[in-house]
Amino acid sequence: MSQTALRRVRLFSQAVFFALFVLLLAWTEFDGARGATGAALRLPRPVSLFLELNPLVALATALSTASLYRRLAWCLVILVPTFALGRFACGWICPLGSLNHFFGSWKSEKKRGAKLIASNRYRPWQAIKYYVLAAGLVLAVFGSAIVLLLDPISLLVRSFAIVVLPAIHALVSSVRATLYAWPVPGARTAADVLQVVSSHTLVGFRQPHFQQVVAIGLIFAAILFLNLRVTRFWCRALCPLGGLLGLASRWSLLRLKKNDAQCDNCNRCLLHCQGGDDPLPGAPWRKAECHLCLNCVGDCPQHALRFQFAAAPARAIDAPQLQRRRLIGSLALGAGLLPVLRGASLSGSEPDPRLIRPPGSLLEARFLERCIRCGECMKVCPTNALQPSVTEGGLEGLWTPVLVPRVGYCEPGCVLCGQVCPTGAIWEITAEEKTGRSAGNQQAADPVKIGTAFYDRGRCLPWAMGTECLVCEEWCPTSPKAIYLVPGDVVTSTGETKRVRQPYVDPKRCTGCGACEYACPVHDRPAVYVTSIGESRSKANQILLERGKRPARTAG
Repeated sequence: MSQTALRRVRLFSQAVFFALFVLLLAWTEFDGARGATGAALRLPRPVSLFLELNPLVALATALSTASLYRRLAWCLVILVPTFALGRFACGWICPLGSLNHFFGSWKSEKKRGAKLIASNRYRPWQAIKYYVLAAGLVLAVFGSAIVLLLDPISLLVRSFAIVVLPAIHALVSSVRATLYAWPVPGARTAADVLQVVSSHTLVGFRQPHFQQVVAIGLIFAAILFLNLRVTRFWCRALCPLGGLLGLASRWSLLRLKKNDAQCDNCNRCLLHCQGGDDPLPGAPWRKAECHLCLNCVGDCPQHALRFQFAAAPARAIDAPQLQRRRLIGSLALGAGLLPVLRGASLSGSEPDPRLIRPPGSLLEARFLERCIRCGECMKVCPTNALQPSVTEGGLEGLWTPVLVPRVGYCEPGCVLCGQVCPTGAIWEITAEEKTGRSAGNQQAADPVKIGTAFYDRGRCLPWAMGTECLVCEEWCPTSPKAIYLVPGDVVTSTGETKRVRQPYVDPKRCTGCGACEYACPVHDRPAVYVTSIGESRSKANQILLERGKRPARTAG
């Protein structure tokens, strides 16, 4: 097969992998029909496949936890061929790289010709990604996976799950509503067809809403916009996964062979160069920057360029050129940044009461070693309860998942968040383990608790206003119910005494699911609220004391 034909295969590969990424992410959602049949809640597809294939996720979490989570061994599918082929994943597989490639082709006429050729030459700032990688890996060694905020797959999953797909859902809903309102023959049929097509591809059965949409959306938009200035700027300058694959490609045998005698210095090989790796004859080829897009080979009218397995050419730079002082500085930055991040948070000594983690989450310090902020758990949550955190977990916990009961509650039989977590930050537990009940619905063990509910009696209708209200008790999903009602006497404004059933919480039964807070009719600030106290994952964050015992303070 000629290398021009391979270029077409590469374009096809990019389209296929990007479509697969979007479909898997769209399918990362609970199917309401499956729950109605009483079947176990389990996703039938490997929706976190791209994250499990990610070598940076595997390396960073292995360094932070001193172990390799079983799913992440799939990264060898990408890493091993990189040692032979170079950064093929950047040019052929990475969905964010393909998206940057697509938007980079939108350059205006002012950015074509000589200016485009000049912008596609190698620039020293392309080494920034290696310094970012070095600082991030040092952070991982000291127990934080925060560098994976910048991982391209995590970034793209987070951006699509929290911004893009909810926006598409809202757009489709608006179009359907408009079509249903039009008094035009066939409009309703078109709306029904749109609903069937969208529900089987990108749109789920509910409209999700997320916090931090503006911040995450602006960052994603900026990454795409920068492609209009510099081709694949993110991939060239900032991507830590690209840096890791560039280092691994140091030993690859697939190389660009240049025939200087055939070159007429037209520089067409630089017109569509994606990596800024100087493919033109007469300059050293930078292997660690090449994405194997094959554009230079296809654009050369003299056929002076060709990729082949061969020994190192005389004029080639295999390894990235890094300055020792800047590399040492980036390592020092990584070592010094973690104490700053953790020093700015009081979570170790004074936990935020609203830091309610998903069921099955590891102890907070262990959780932050593994969580990659990808948003898969938020996307799959059937009630939209999981949201990206802002300050609840401190700076180190930025955009990690927290449960927000006013948005949604934790379904008792749902364990989907643990199924989609690619790193084990949320452990994969069963519904029986979560509820503490056996297959025969018998209480066999303590349920998994993520918090405890409390009442603000000054806002509770039965307590403060003598008004009958049973909503929280009716919504409580535990059996026996954690919320119980006790009749009490209340004096009205006329001096009459009336008997009203007033709610109480049994902390031994309460799991902190948040259903009571979600359903509370006092909407501005609910009369019942859930905090993280009593969570199963922490022996220190407890409220119930056994006789003769007191909880010991722990470091994490």
